Amino acid sequence: MSTAALPPSPRPPAPFHTARLFARPPREDDAPAVFATYASDPEATRYLAWKPYTDLAPLAAFLRERARKWETGGDIHYPYLLHRRDTGELIGSIGIFIEPPKAMFGYVLGRPHWGNGYAAEALTFLVDWALAQPQLRRAWAYCAAENTASIRVMEKAGLQREGLLRRWQVFPNLGREPRDCVFYAKVK
Repeated sequence: MSTAALPPSPRPPAPFHTARLFARPPREDDAPAVFATYASDPEATRYLAWKPYTDLAPLAAFLRERARKWETGGDIHYPYLLHRRDTGELIGSIGIFIEPPKAMFGYVLGRPHWGNGYAAEALTFLVDWALAQPQLRRAWAYCAAENTASIRVMEKAGLQREGLLRRWQVFPNLGREPRDCVFYAKVK
């Protein structure tokens, strides 16, 4: 059996631009804007795997660590902060988790920016980038089955529904019980 080395994991582009968005890795000094835009909002974080932040210090520490990981490489999680290109305003975040041959995505927007297609625009860019990498064959994401807005984002980005996993994940903002999740993917 061959033990040839696998090619290194691809590193996503930083920053990236779309028609309406500018995305870049986070910095520690982004904490106040992130806190105000979405990270402290129970409604914006409703379907996320973490509770809303109630204090800036832990959020700043998280952003500091993510910025350090971006600089040093070798991690699987690459988060971006999303900004409107026309105003520079922070509107949310998107992340890619790379574990060849697959890339998984997650995203969150501040409530004032919902319904404008921003999440789908950013997700489409990253899905297209991921599937252009020779090491990656699968781009995927999931959400709580009742999160219809997130389902629409995945569909707009070209991902197709693969199935429902019963009692898959606990979303702490919705309670202690695992919830059903729908899975979407695009493969090559």
